Amino acid sequence: MKIAIPSEDEKGLESEISMHFGRCKYYTFIEIEDEEIKNVEVVKVPFEEHGYGELPEFVKKHGANLVIAYGMGERAVDYFNGLGIDVITGVKGKIKEVVEKFMEGKMFIDANWKNSGEFEKHEH
Repeated sequence: MKIAIPSEDEKGLESEISMHFGRCKYYTFIEIEDEEIKNVEVVKVPFEEHGYGELPEFVKKHGANLVIAYGMGERAVDYFNGLGIDVITGVKGKIKEVVEKFMEGKMFIDANWKNSGEFEKHEH
């Protein structure tokens, strides 16, 4: 399994999850095998502004089959799903801790993230 996580900076597992997947400058890609982290790669997003579908295509190009993020619009979720990539939203914190909790099946998901500030009325 390969997970893509929008990241606040280039610190990999030590980075925090970006609050909005479409505005982050980096993605951390984590390969998991047998409940262990096998590889971590931090990739700078290759464009400043993005059009519809460009970020999901970027993530797919890097081989991810799951995105863990905090905020993401429904159209983006649908686009990822159309590419065969699952999405979990409402997750925040340090990437290492989030991935460990994910592997343990104990990840905390903020079910009310859509009601927090900038995400009210967010449509893309």
